[in-house]
Amino acid sequence: MTDTAEHDDPVTDEDRGAGLRERRLAAHHRARRVFARFGFQQTLRERLAVLAEAQGVHDLDQLSDVYGDGVVEALETKVAGLLGTEAAAFFPTGTMAQQVALRCWAGRTGNPAVALHALSHPEVHERNAFSEVGGLRTLRLTSEPRLPSAAEVRDFEEPFGALMLELPLRDAGFVLPTWEELTEVVQAARDRDAVVHFDGARLWESTVHFGRPLEEIAGLADSVYVSFYKSLEAFGGAALAGPRELVEEAKAWRHRYGGMVFQQFPTVLSALTGLDRELPRLPEYVLHARVVAAALREGFAAAGVPWARVHPEVPHTHDFQVWLPYEPDVLGEAAVRVAEETGVMLFGSAWDRGGPGLALTEVHVRSAGLEWTAEDVKAAVAEFVARLPEQVR
Repeated sequence: MTDTAEHDDPVTDEDRGAGLRERRLAAHHRARRVFARFGFQQTLRERLAVLAEAQGVHDLDQLSDVYGDGVVEALETKVAGLLGTEAAAFFPTGTMAQQVALRCWAGRTGNPAVALHALSHPEVHERNAFSEVGGLRTLRLTSEPRLPSAAEVRDFEEPFGALMLELPLRDAGFVLPTWEELTEVVQAARDRDAVVHFDGARLWESTVHFGRPLEEIAGLADSVYVSFYKSLEAFGGAALAGPRELVEEAKAWRHRYGGMVFQQFPTVLSALTGLDRELPRLPEYVLHARVVAAALREGFAAAGVPWARVHPEVPHTHDFQVWLPYEPDVLGEAAVRVAEETGVMLFGSAWDRGGPGLALTEVHVRSAGLEWTAEDVKAAVAEFVARLPEQVR
């Protein structure tokens, strides 16, 4: 799945043939109304302005960081406090953080097998890094578009040392289990003497769905990874949080993996800024995403589209999927044309094939999306549908 929110927007076959990606990005930058304006879609000058705004989140008269001290340690302390863990370690990437976490747990449990979902990030987006680099073996509990159930964890036929849960599960539609389901799954892993690791790249925005604070959610797991750019709009970076002994070992492996970077203050300052400014607003984005999703459903129904789905019907976070019965290039062209002609971009992400004559895209609601009313969304849907082929409708 193409991932605007992860700054990973590969050129699809449809994009390559028509130069659609370049038009889409240009139209998004010029549009007066979008649901989200991500940092990677901004100019270098605009991104540098983030550092100028960091005065209020850290003392800029302190000496700069060198190999993980200073401002890096300040960020690690803040994250540990937010998640209620003993310690946290800053990593340049989440891919590295999770490989290190799971190999550390494998050394402690004596079992290199990691149970996870078939759609989890390491299985889909990391080129088999767990096995190729980390010496781990993955076991797929399920491929259903939901988190693994307690029964699937409890009854799995092979032993595993760690259970990894992606919260929310992005490639299934940013879905989350209920709080009761999550606690049951964790207990099922404990009953098998397995440790639990949360892939919490987007854990920050899960509090509304669970109705629990971050520290209570993170407290279910033995270790947690969080990202600083997927929702907090930092330049990059991640953190691994958990018991102090595990984090100290993880720092040693971070060095071996090449993650002991000489200076990281730009990324770290942007992360501190995101925690200060974006984190408190995430619940507002989640609630407004539900308004947007409902308006999209109503708009497509009113426009006479024969089949349209918003998934989940009530979004679990501020991100969700839209499915429509057209080819991806048809939908991509319509979305770009609306933005070019009206200055309103309803769908800013690429469309991916979901089956014959079926495509899906992701909708991300951030601060820019708060400006949209339900009626604005419905009007934009009407403009979008008007540019779809009549014979398909």
